[in-house]
Amino acid sequence: MDYLPIFLDLKQQDCLVVGGGSVATRKVKLLLKAQAKVSVVSPEISDALGTLVKQGQLRWVQSIFKAEHITDQRLIIAATDNEQVNHLVHDIAKQKHILTNLTDNPDDSDFIFASVLDRSPIIVAVSSGGESPVLARNLRARLETLIPPAYSKLGELMGKYRETVKQKFGELRQRRQFWDSVLSGPIADHVMAGREGIAEQILQQQLADEIKTVETGEVFLVGAGPGDPELLTFKALRLMQQADIVFYDRLVSKEILALVRKEAELVYVGKQRAWHAVRQEEINNLLLEHAKQGKRVLRLKGGDPFIFGRGGEEIDTLAENAIPFQVVPGITAASGCASYAGIPLTHRDYAQSCVFVTGQLKEGELDLNWSVLVKPRQTVVVYMGLAGLAQLSQKLQAHGMPADMPAALVQQGTTENQKVWLSTIAELPELAEREKPIAPTLLIIGEVTRLHEKLAWFRSG
Repeated sequence: MDYLPIFLDLKQQDCLVVGGGSVATRKVKLLLKAQAKVSVVSPEISDALGTLVKQGQLRWVQSIFKAEHITDQRLIIAATDNEQVNHLVHDIAKQKHILTNLTDNPDDSDFIFASVLDRSPIIVAVSSGGESPVLARNLRARLETLIPPAYSKLGELMGKYRETVKQKFGELRQRRQFWDSVLSGPIADHVMAGREGIAEQILQQQLADEIKTVETGEVFLVGAGPGDPELLTFKALRLMQQADIVFYDRLVSKEILALVRKEAELVYVGKQRAWHAVRQEEINNLLLEHAKQGKRVLRLKGGDPFIFGRGGEEIDTLAENAIPFQVVPGITAASGCASYAGIPLTHRDYAQSCVFVTGQLKEGELDLNWSVLVKPRQTVVVYMGLAGLAQLSQKLQAHGMPADMPAALVQQGTTENQKVWLSTIAELPELAEREKPIAPTLLIIGEVTRLHEKLAWFRSG
C-alpha cells in the first residue's frame, strides 16, 4: 500500500491554497465542504473564487507566493501552473512539518486527493495512488449506483441513536446484530423511500422492546425496462438487492435477473398470448400473502409497471390491505426501443404528438379509437400488436390512414437480438408473414420512422 487512507478533521482549521485558477478552485471548494478556514495566495483568482471572497467564505491574499505566507497551517495545496513555485511551497512547508499536496504531482506530494463520494456522514474515497485519476472517478461513479443519496439520512439516523444503542446493548456482538437488522430490514427500507419519520418510530419501538419483529413486509413494484440491464434505475437496482422473493414476468431478461439478490427466491408468473402461467388475480394474492409474512417482495415487470403492465391492479390490492409498497418506474418499451432504433417518437418536422395503444385482441377483435389514431403529424406506438397486425392494418386504412404511411417493427429492442424492419402500414402483414418476428415486438407508425436509417446508432449482435 503506497498511501495510508485517512480522513482529516479540518473544521475551523487554517488551510492554504497557493494558486487561483480552475484547479485551485476545485481544491478550495473541497476544503470548504470540509469546513476548513481557507486562504488563497495568488495575484489573480477565478470568478468562482472571487464570488466566495465576496461571500466571506474565503480569504484572498493578492500577491505572488512568499515564504512568509506559510505559518502554522494544518494543510497546504500548491496549485499554480508553475512547477518551481509549487516545489518552493512544498520545500518551505516540509521544514515546518506541514502536509502539502502538489496538484498533478503525486510523487512529490505528502498526500494525494481521492475521488470522493459524499453521502455525509458517510464518505467514500477512491484512489488509484495517482496512477489513474480517471479510473478512480469511474469507480466512484459506479459506487454512486450502489450508494444512493438516502444513505446520508440513514447515517444521520444511526449516528443519532449510537449512544442509545450502546447503552441498551452492553456487548459489541449485540450491537452489531442490532445494527445489521436495521440495515437489512424495514428501517433502512423506509429511510430509502423517504419515510424517515416511520423509520425512526420503528427504531424507537425496537429499542424499547415494544416489538420484536415487524410482521408486515413491503412490496417493491419495479419496472425492469425494455431489456438492456444498463437501463435499470439506481433505485431499481437497490431494491432488487433487498428482496426476499421475486415475482417476474417473461419480459425480464436473464441478465436482469442476475442482478437480483442471490439469496432471493425467484418465481415466474409470466404471461403469453393465449396462455397465462399465473392469472392476474393469483399474482395479486401472492404479493399480498408474502408481504403479510414479513417478506420484502419484489414484483419485477418488463418496461414500466404503469404502462400496459397492470401495475395499478396489483398495488390496488395492496392498498386495500394496508400493505406498504413502492413503485419504481422503468423505461417503457416505446421510448427504449424507439431510442435504440434511432426513431424519435416526436420530431419538429414530422410529429408533434405520440399515442400509445395495445394491440391485444379481445374476442378476436381490436377495439381502438381509430379516429384518434389516424390523425396527421403524430406517432402511434402499438404494444403487443403482432397477433392483430392484419386487422390493425386494414382498419387504420379504412379510417383514413394512407396506405403508404411508414411503419417500423422493432423486435426485442435494446438487446443483442434487436432487429428493425421498415415497411408501410399496408405492407406490414406481408412483412410479418415473411420475416416472422417474435415477441416482444413493438410497432411504430408514423413519418418519424423514416429517420431510422439516418439515426440508427445501436448495432445488435
